[in-house]
Amino acid sequence: MLTPGHTHDINGARALLAAVPPPATLIGDRAMDADDFRGFLAAQGSVAVIPPMPHRLAPPPFDAVAYRQRNLIERAFCRLKDWRGIATRYDKLARNFLAGICLAASVTYWLQ
Repeated sequence: MLTPGHTHDINGARALLAAVPPPATLIGDRAMDADDFRGFLAAQGSVAVIPPMPHRLAPPPFDAVAYRQRNLIERAFCRLKDWRGIATRYDKLARNFLAGICLAASVTYWLQ
């Protein structure tokens, strides 16, 4: 799923999660710390591993050990963005962009 650059991550996450089976655990960053998004995850039966925003008066608990696994995903995206065409998204069509991501991921996996 491709969203415009100015769309908040929560909007894309909801649409993506509606299209796949609900995950047991969802690990997100502080930008996903919203009560309605946490409620959406709870309604699906998913556990939210999202650190609370610092301004929350009653921060919900989160598993800091499980949150460390987010680093693996962040490094994968960082590796994909080493490819200039992926980082700047020169492709006008979503299918061409997906093909570029698949190619970059395949080559990155092959070189590891």
